[in-house]
Amino acid sequence: MKVASLVFLSLISLPALAQQPNIAGKWTITLDTFGTPTTWPLTVEQQGDHITGNYAGDKLEGTLKDGKLTFHAKDPGGDGYEDVTATISGDTITGTMIWAQNMTVNHPTTHTFKAVRNVSSSASSAPPRTHEFTPTVFQRQYSSAYKPVLTINPGDTLHTWTVDAGGNDPSGTPRSLGGNPQTGPFYVNGAMPGDTLVVHIRKLRLNRDWAMSTNGIVPRANTPALAAKSQNKVDTVRWHLDLANNIATPEKPGPHMQHYSVPVRPMLGCVAVAPGDASGPGIRTGDSGGFGGNMDFNEVNEGATVLLPVRVPGALLFFGDGHAVQGDGETTGDALETSLDVTVQVEVLKGKRIPGVFVDTDTHIMAVGLDGSIDQAFADATETMSAYLEQEYKLTPQEFAMVLGTAAEYKISEAADRNAGVVLKMAKSKLATLTKPATP
Repeated sequence: MKVASLVFLSLISLPALAQQPNIAGKWTITLDTFGTPTTWPLTVEQQGDHITGNYAGDKLEGTLKDGKLTFHAKDPGGDGYEDVTATISGDTITGTMIWAQNMTVNHPTTHTFKAVRNVSSSASSAPPRTHEFTPTVFQRQYSSAYKPVLTINPGDTLHTWTVDAGGNDPSGTPRSLGGNPQTGPFYVNGAMPGDTLVVHIRKLRLNRDWAMSTNGIVPRANTPALAAKSQNKVDTVRWHLDLANNIATPEKPGPHMQHYSVPVRPMLGCVAVAPGDASGPGIRTGDSGGFGGNMDFNEVNEGATVLLPVRVPGALLFFGDGHAVQGDGETTGDALETSLDVTVQVEVLKGKRIPGVFVDTDTHIMAVGLDGSIDQAFADATETMSAYLEQEYKLTPQEFAMVLGTAAEYKISEAADRNAGVVLKMAKSKLATLTKPATP
């Protein structure tokens, strides 16, 4: 959406005798658009009391005098306008906007907004901190409408915990409705649209001795013959988690599984940022997309790093849906669902827009493909990795095809939900033989 506008902005900042604020630089405005947050870029250049710049693609010009900022911006092809009155407090502007769109110019509407100054990830001189956070509320949508539960800086470490997919805490007490309730969102200072949020998973620890799953097979992995054999009987299965030996066993095994056990490998089914304007009021936490979400990829575990494209100011980090262990594809429709103690560290790559969701480990860089079918997710992962190698190594399509044909490792990560997941893994040892362009 592009606001075709004539903008008249009156920002009352400080008393007339106070020092005039310096508002030069880049800002991001978040506008409450009929209950849905939308974001718009604002760039201001300031020379004395003369103001120029750009608002949402429109050139602007105005004045800053006696603590009052007035500027006008006009789209040559439009008749719409906005009148904004706001206050400045440090690196934050808040106020109201009277907005008249071109097609409904005679019916203006009033909206509140907040603008924050875009700052570099190194702007804060505060040393990295470790935050101990105890959640009290859990979100069942990915949305920028939620108030952040905590604000952290790039470089900070966060230690907290999650409920399981059914909303039960480490003691087994229900704390939320089910559907993958999330811990968060966490506001990351300096993260702006166009940046990349880097989430290092430092520790994942089981915090109770049981987990739940089922014993059916999801439709994508099923056939009519296999379904007939099972007679569509799907039951809940409770598992014992041996915390001392890191082993999971069914509490009531059938006659052929009396000695069955599997090593646990805790993972996060969900890691996400707020989806942004196009998602409307929010996306349910059982879903996934270019913002991350319910990816159910069993390599999102301790030691992995998840990279997500930032879509709203502060990124708004969510995570949850802890699994004690999960096979590829989550073919029973769930994993060994449990709560987890989680320690993550965040960073922000300023001005670096990645072409999709990635997972980074010591040995591989992985593009996560998410789409309506496994075929589409396969193609999505391929396209995302192609864009990454073009961006990082300047590979031509033909060169990428040669790398793909000799080094690609594909893995079905998700078969249970609306979106299927396919991950394209590239070994760093093989990418190291490519000639990477020199950094200017």
